[in-house]
Parts: sequence; C-alpha cells; structure tokens
Amino acid sequence: MRAADLEVSGVSWAPARSAQSVLHPTTFRVDAGRVLGVVGPNGAGKSTLLRLLYRFHRPHTGHVCVDGQDIWSMPARDAARKVAAVLQEQAAAFGLTVREIVHLGRTPHHSGFAASGESDVRVVDRVLTTLNLHALADRDFGTLSGGERQRVMVARALAQEPQVLILDEPTNHLDVRHQLEIVSLIQTLGLTIVVSLHDLNMAIGVCDDVLVLKNGQSQGFGPPHTLLTNSLVSDAFRVDAQREKLTPSGVSHFSFSLPKQEGTLS
Repeated sequence: MRAADLEVSGVSWAPARSAQSVLHPTTFRVDAGRVLGVVGPNGAGKSTLLRLLYRFHRPHTGHVCVDGQDIWSMPARDAARKVAAVLQEQAAAFGLTVREIVHLGRTPHHSGFAASGESDVRVVDRVLTTLNLHALADRDFGTLSGGERQRVMVARALAQEPQVLILDEPTNHLDVRHQLEIVSLIQTLGLTIVVSLHDLNMAIGVCDDVLVLKNGQSQGFGPPHTLLTNSLVSDAFRVDAQREKLTPSGVSHFSFSLPKQEGTLS
C-alpha cells in the first residue's frame, strides 16, 4: 500500500432543497503518510466532511483530490481503490466469518463476476496478520466484541489497498483497552489517514495535524501542539479549557470545566 497526498479545496455541502449549508467551504491538505484529526462539538460537520472524502456525498462546491486526481472525475470502483472508510455504523454480517468480511474489501479490484484469485488471498492473509486477526479468521463476525469488530472493519478497509483511510470516530463505544489498541493501530499503518475524534487529548497524541470545525466552519488547521490553544478550544466547545503539561513525561493534556455562569444549577 502506498500513501498519497490528499488535497481538499473549498468543499461545501448542504442537504437537498436546503439553503443552509451543513459544511461551509473548507480547504486543507494532508501530505502522504500523515494523520489528520478532525475535531469539534456535535453538529460541527465532522461526519459530513468525511462523507465528502469517501465519496458518499458529492461536494456542492470544491474538489477532493488524491494524488492530484479528483475522486469524482473517476469511476466509483477506481475511487474505492484510492480511498477506504471505516464508519461508526457496522452493517449486519449475515453469518459471515471474519475472513469473509475482510475479503469483501477486495471487491473494487474485481471486474464483473470475476472470481477471486491468489493475489486476493495473499492480500487478505497479509491484512489478517497485520491486525493480528488470524486466530479469529473463522469466527462468525457477530460473535466478536466491539473492539474485535472494529479491527475487522479496519482490516476490510485495508484489504482495498487504499492510499487514504477515513476513520469516523473509530474509538466510539469502546472500552479503554480497545481504544488504546485502535490508537496504536492508527500510528502504525503508514497510510494517509483522516480520523474524526471527540477526545482532544487523543488527537494530540495520535495526529500530525488537526482541523477544528464549529457550526460547519473551519476554526483552524495545523499541528495540534500549536493550534489547540486554550482560547480556540474553549470557544469551539463552549467550555473553559486549560492545557497543561504532565510531568515527568511532558505530554500535553487538556482539562475542561463548564463556564462559571453555566456551572451552577438554579
């Protein structure tokens, strides 16, 4: 798998027959192999942006380009070889095994009713090894834990051999151990990754850059250690945010509280 540059230029989106944009024109660039975290409060437009990146919604304005090619200027099958997504919602498995679920990721590489070949088997085996899933390969997907299911869905996406991987809240509803497993996985994939996160402290630890959204508008883009100031985070999330360095590690960490006028019950 080869990482690619992702360039997003002035993309916006609004529901059909609505004059109000959910996402206002947004521009950023993710260099090959870097991890971009998209953060912001609920309703900020994070999931909408991701849907534009994995070609679920066509942008009303602007372009999404991978290695300089607009993903809407190519057939859907070709776009699926460049961009893969892991979503919060996991479709029913209908009794499929883990290996069969992962094998579905090879679909964009087949034409018509062509049968799977040896190359597909090699890719699936490699992905199962990468995500330490061989022991679960013959298990029914429906019998797995939440964290195991999430790893399988990442494996299916990797079986597409994409250049860009989109992760929509990959740690949502997972316990601490499984959150740490997913975070560790993100850091080792070597792909260009765009991940939406609720946890700012996780974003600081995982992401090379962050994009902050509020009410569908970009509030800033850049390295988390310089972009995520107390004032920007406080304004975006409507909290009192205080960033401090933990000793002896020196790792930055945010603590939050409600603004004083909102923190008391009447």
